[in-house]
Amino acid sequence: MSDRVGVAAHAKANLFLRILAQEASGFHSLETLFCLLELCDELSVERIARGIELEVEGAETGPAEENLAYRAADMVLEATGKRFGVRMRLVKRIPVMAGLGGGSSDGAAALHAVNRLADGAVPRHEILQFAAKLGSDVAFFASGAPLALGWGRGERLFRLDPPPQAPALVVVPPFGISTKQAYALLAASRAQDARRGAVLLEHDGFETWGSVGRLGGNDFETPVFGQEPELRTLFEELAATGPLLVRLCGSGSAVVALYKSEGDREAAAQRVARSERQIIETHTRAHPAPAPQDL
Repeated sequence: MSDRVGVAAHAKANLFLRILAQEASGFHSLETLFCLLELCDELSVERIARGIELEVEGAETGPAEENLAYRAADMVLEATGKRFGVRMRLVKRIPVMAGLGGGSSDGAAALHAVNRLADGAVPRHEILQFAAKLGSDVAFFASGAPLALGWGRGERLFRLDPPPQAPALVVVPPFGISTKQAYALLAASRAQDARRGAVLLEHDGFETWGSVGRLGGNDFETPVFGQEPELRTLFEELAATGPLLVRLCGSGSAVVALYKSEGDREAAAQRVARSERQIIETHTRAHPAPAPQDL
């Protein structure tokens, strides 16, 4: 039985995102294509006698007890009878409030890491149930799939084989967009009697990144860009660099673009670089997310 493990918590991009009907609970159903990026946080988890300790390096993420990694650890420890506790160290590299799913990915990573310390006592299907309870994107990260269609609140997933790895450029402006704010802007932009057009998802639409780019955009783009003209400018600048596709990440504020070659990506990075923007060069992930490893 392991005493200390480490795991990468990868970022995601939504390569298309449609916000559908609002449920009685207040949540909206969605339809999206999740894609893992190589950009990742790093989580290490060590067995201790009792309790949960969390140290976060690299970003301010609020009270420890509200962190999804902390809550995930608590779920697994509770399910295994609290036979031990954990000390977690989280190194943040994924920008926060950018739509890249860093917090959700940290939660999924903690589920698997703490369960590894418990010698896999919680079955995989229960880990996925825990993930769905933690948040909308956590189930995708917990699945480990590099590419997946998601429905509902993101907990209904269909795993897909990804196209070959592609160079990706993530650009983060000097401000964040809260999910609550993005949904409010979306609601205000939609007429009460608006009708959505049909979308036919066929297998060959996922064979290349170019064909994925033709499947549609992100419903948050128009209302969020209307509120934040600087973000619209960033999107248009990236679109002018010749990417295979360009998308707002989730509800924002990061924008991601995929390219045919690293040379194309590097040229694009130089064109859109500004002192106030964070430029991250990464790749799409071609393989499932790695399992926790002994340290």
